Amino acid sequence: MMTENTAQQYHTHITAERRWFDLNLKEVWRYKDLIVLFTKRSFQLTYKQTVLGPAWIFLSPLITSVIYAFVFGGIAGIGTDGVPSILFYMCSNAIWTFFSSCVNKNATAFKANANVFGKVYFPRLTIPISNVLSSMVQFIIQMLMVMGFLVFFVIKGEVHPNWAMWPLIPLILIHLGVMGLGFGIIISSLTTKYRDLAILVTFGVQLWMYITPIVYPLSQLGKGTMRTILLINPVTAPVELFRLAVLGQGTINCLFLGISAAVTVLVALIGIMIFNRVEKTFMDTV
Repeated sequence: MMTENTAQQYHTHITAERRWFDLNLKEVWRYKDLIVLFTKRSFQLTYKQTVLGPAWIFLSPLITSVIYAFVFGGIAGIGTDGVPSILFYMCSNAIWTFFSSCVNKNATAFKANANVFGKVYFPRLTIPISNVLSSMVQFIIQMLMVMGFLVFFVIKGEVHPNWAMWPLIPLILIHLGVMGLGFGIIISSLTTKYRDLAILVTFGVQLWMYITPIVYPLSQLGKGTMRTILLINPVTAPVELFRLAVLGQGTINCLFLGISAAVTVLVALIGIMIFNRVEKTFMDTV
């Protein structure tokens, strides 16, 4: 039998009045089981009704890395700072796929879940958070393959990871996850009114990859305007820091790493602000 105290503990007051930065994290935490459920659903739907299923988590980055190694390393002759090209591209592809997945999944959060949002109440932030977590699960699985290649080349003496920096990897993932969540929910909130943005998202994310040192190391740019432009890109510093930890090769600039962190916080706050604003009325426009 539910006591009065228990009933009060789980009381939820639903109102259209929301403050701009109303996170209500306590309520989100109460729905942690729902976050886990949405995370599983997001992960399963990605490979549902496919012949090879979750095997694509390994095959897709492997095929992509081989193509990158052939085109950018073989034909274009772009160096990889002495790191075996296949390992360089697999490592870069893993961290980029995580970030781009966070952006792409959250960019359709409102539209993809409109049927659920319109039927039952739950904290809407559980959806974007679960999208980031499902992307993180995919990243961890993909990194298992990267680790296999890494161990092979470490034994051969061709790669020297910076093991002391490995504890920073979870922080890098949180950094990129929050940034991807912020950009994603901004796009998702705007596309409820402006559908053209949804068409531009895929193209924009692909273009973003090429202005981020994914298929080439930052050291290849030398010193100049182009290097500065790429450093301003908030994804550049975390990617280089990740490769420095995993591969032992990377270019770190503390100033631009700080700028990236500041952009992440700013984008997350703006995203939450717009999310809270649009959440009240998006069912009328989606």
